[in-house]
Amino acid sequence: MTQIEAIDHETGGTTKHVYPASAMIGDYARAAAGLVPAAVLFGSAPVGSVATVVLGGFAAIFAAFGLRTALRHGTSLEMTETELRVRGPWSGTIVWDELDRLKLAYYSTRRDRSSGWMQLEIGGGGRRVRLDSRIGGFDQVVRRAAFAAAARRIALSEATVSNLESLGIGPQQFETER
Repeated sequence: MTQIEAIDHETGGTTKHVYPASAMIGDYARAAAGLVPAAVLFGSAPVGSVATVVLGGFAAIFAAFGLRTALRHGTSLEMTETELRVRGPWSGTIVWDELDRLKLAYYSTRRDRSSGWMQLEIGGGGRRVRLDSRIGGFDQVVRRAAFAAAARRIALSEATVSNLESLGIGPQQFETER
């Protein structure tokens, strides 16, 4: 399956967006890097009670991270002109005409902000969806959400407007929070 699977116009111009395995492999490797040493230590040597608690705590954190990664990898989005449908463990739908929240954040991994990722959080009808920029077609989803936010005259934070501008989405259509 490709990162973005555009379905023909007979289905209403639906696009499907998934997290590709190549984008998730690093998270799986990080989870394994924490779980494997803990398992080796537990399996190869007697461990005292304090060490068991500490090592078990770290193992639980890495296991939770691995589970979260698997759940995200199993999530897909279907976007139409009228809604965004989430398929996977936390299924739901956000209707664009009910959109009441849009936040686009940039998380830098370097001091000079030359590398990092974006996270989009949208909400409407009591439902919230968060996705990061590793999902295929992220910019398409952001553009559609920004269009809906502008149509509904949703006030956006200055940081969100700045991040939209970095994706080439102009500020002239948005109101900013003050």
